[in-house]
Amino acid sequence: MPEKQKRPTQMKTLEVEVVRVKITLACTECKQRNYNMTKEKKNHPERLETKKYCKFCRTHTLHKETK
Repeated sequence: MPEKQKRPTQMKTLEVEVVRVKITLACTECKQRNYNMTKEKKNHPERLETKKYCKFCRTHTLHKETK
């Protein structure tokens, strides 16, 4: 009995432009780069600043976006 041939399924792909960029957050006290994140440039064009835990300072400090 001959095997049935499978037809490849054709999927329509939507081309979506990825606008997220990789950023690095550095501690403002010890200058260590502790966190890697992504952000959308369109929604947040300014540099990101947030309080996060620094394992080198062993406390929550302000982290700023670096290049």
